[in-house]
Amino acid sequence: MTMTTTQEPATQHPADRHTVIRVRGARENNLKDVSLEIPKRRLTVFTGVSGSGKSSLVFATIAAESRRLIDETYSTFVQGFMPSLPRPDVDHLEGISTAILVDQERMGANVRSTVGTVTDANAMLRNLFSRIGEPYVGPPTAFSFNVPTSRASGVMSTDKADGKTDKKIVREQVYLGGMCPECEGRGTVSTLDLSVIVDESRSLNEGAILVPGYKADGWMVKGFSESGFVDPDKPVREYTATERENFLYKEKTKIKALGMNLTYEGLIPKLRASMFGKDPESLQPHVRRFVERAAVFGPCPACDGTRLNESARSAKVRGLSIADVCRMQITDAAEWVRGVDDPGVAPLRDALLHLFDSFVAIGLGYLSLDRSAGTLSGGEAQRTKMIRHLGSALTDVTYVFDEPTIGLHPHDIQRMNNLLIELRDKGNTVLVVEHKPEAIAIADHVVDLGPGAGSDGGTVCFEGTVEGLRASDTLTGKHLDLRVSLKESVREPDGALEIRGASQNNLVGVDVDVPTGVLTVVTGVAGSGKSSLIHGNLAGRDGVVVVDQGAIKGSRRSNPATYTGLLEPIRKEFARANDVKPALFSANSEGACPTCKGNGRIYTELGFMETVETPCEDCGGKRFQAAVLEYRLGGLNIAEVLDLSVAEAHAFFREGEARIPAAHKILSHLEDVGLGYIKLGQPLNTLSGGERQRLKLAMHMGEPGGVYILDEPTTGLHLADVENLLALLDRLVDSGKSVVVIEHHQAVMAHADWIIDLGPGAGHDGGRVVFEGTPAELVAARSTLTGEHLAQYVGA
Repeated sequence: MTMTTTQEPATQHPADRHTVIRVRGARENNLKDVSLEIPKRRLTVFTGVSGSGKSSLVFATIAAESRRLIDETYSTFVQGFMPSLPRPDVDHLEGISTAILVDQERMGANVRSTVGTVTDANAMLRNLFSRIGEPYVGPPTAFSFNVPTSRASGVMSTDKADGKTDKKIVREQVYLGGMCPECEGRGTVSTLDLSVIVDESRSLNEGAILVPGYKADGWMVKGFSESGFVDPDKPVREYTATERENFLYKEKTKIKALGMNLTYEGLIPKLRASMFGKDPESLQPHVRRFVERAAVFGPCPACDGTRLNESARSAKVRGLSIADVCRMQITDAAEWVRGVDDPGVAPLRDALLHLFDSFVAIGLGYLSLDRSAGTLSGGEAQRTKMIRHLGSALTDVTYVFDEPTIGLHPHDIQRMNNLLIELRDKGNTVLVVEHKPEAIAIADHVVDLGPGAGSDGGTVCFEGTVEGLRASDTLTGKHLDLRVSLKESVREPDGALEIRGASQNNLVGVDVDVPTGVLTVVTGVAGSGKSSLIHGNLAGRDGVVVVDQGAIKGSRRSNPATYTGLLEPIRKEFARANDVKPALFSANSEGACPTCKGNGRIYTELGFMETVETPCEDCGGKRFQAAVLEYRLGGLNIAEVLDLSVAEAHAFFREGEARIPAAHKILSHLEDVGLGYIKLGQPLNTLSGGERQRLKLAMHMGEPGGVYILDEPTTGLHLADVENLLALLDRLVDSGKSVVVIEHHQAVMAHADWIIDLGPGAGHDGGRVVFEGTPAELVAARSTLTGEHLAQYVGA
């Protein structure tokens, strides 16, 4: 008997119907009731001019709501210790999953954080050396520079059943760690430059102590001169060995001086406790400058900067210690791991090899594992964080990237694209905020915001495929295939800045002339030595102005208005118009809201999670007392003025009752560098690296100085804004300045008068000048990676 079965037609499982993230009525920051559907398990790129609302949609709405909902899953007890996160200003969100942010925030500058510790490479190496290292040293902790070697003696008690206690006498029980005892695992030791602290040709009464606050006739110095330990009228260099020891290093001791009982302490331990043991940022500016001059950091002589004790450095695998491997360039470390053939550590070897290969694939093979995490650039930090996620077992999560191609040569962008696709293909939703056409090209879905910046943006101009974007009439669509052509003629240099024998970092005795009076672009793959060449040899010369993407010094109270000095003439004009004191119009002075102390936000710092900020309920985030907001200038109060964009403020202060020529001049510079969309009161820590650099450039415009050095000024710029940047660079050169730009963007290369290309590779494979000449000559030769990509860009 034959049985037949009929197969039921396949039907979609209800769980598979959730294929989109739905956003309805998003109004965060400048978003104007944005509604859209973002496909899940696809790669979606968000583009648009700077300030169009990309970050407000992706980070401040979708990612913020994901985090808020995750926080609500904690127990009520735990939530009691956590601040209540505000719900994003959106009507409805549906289909969001756990969001993992991979941003450009630099990694914490903890002295113990290295590339190896933040990526778990060190943890795997410690296991490897503890198992097959010769001679055997101990468990993995014996190779950790964060664990000191401890010894214990005494009675060890162990609780047993029925209330019994087993006691054992322990003599010299050793708990092995790898920390170097001299530098305590930091790799560096600080010494004090005595010549900065004491002028040994003078006596105490003549002002031998050069420390701020230690005046010759002051109370601090009288404690030394009347102590009886030294002669206050004798030059310090004539002190006996005992006097010198008592003056500089004597431990705390009770004395009678100045008519009272005092505790005397040598000058050096006193300074270490009062100045050198504190966070430099907490010191007054003049004291901080002194500390930076007097404190000299150098490699620890005991461990040669490896952070590890002698025992940890004694174990070898394939002839190398763990310190040797951590010092190697990662490309070399990967080759070393390939040669480890012990079958007992095969899984560990394969995991290490995958990690090292990921470094190489993402364009960071030139790093070493002992590189301090705080020294990585924003782009390097983001790619390092990305490596941690590539091997993750998590799927069906939402990864959010903020311009992952920053700092990447065109050659490296393709590798970054492959990694983004790899994350997507694991079943994740990948959201990318990006400007580069090469990165936009791989998108499954594109969301273009605009049409302008600030109040002129905040709407969705286009949704769909890359081909659809190309055919659209949006600003991004028009510029997507636009290419800057090579100049028909280039400027002639009027001189040169000579660099001879440059050997910083990976540079190999480089000799090069940087022409003056022209636009020079220094390029090469990431890690080829561009910054080492320019910052290490030109910065600090007379007339050289360096404008980089480094963090702007200032607290969370700082904003463009305070940083540029714009707020000062505005405050004075408000005071004059209302016949009150200027201090009322400062959020750091008398006009500040007493609840948030002029911050506008309440910051909750918890030890077990990152700091969370919430708007101040009393002032509504306006930072000022209600009474101060009654005073007006040109119809606006001070909070409303600080809420203006640069472009709006430029028009506001140009004429009429609010006309302020000094403010108008500063705002003109800010508009010239393409920052017309940022708010005057926007906290500086919310600005991107590129925005910070352009803010610094605006500050330097008009200053004396013949040479400007810019470090990747196209960072964060939309394709349309790059044209404005090129026009600005031309204006600077035509005004008599020499402009040197470290850059990867082909539009800037094509527009240059002179190109210096470093390479051919990164790390020890770079550090050489592989081309000097005009862009046309570079394209014609096609002798370098840069030449090949530039030729493709200009269609040669």
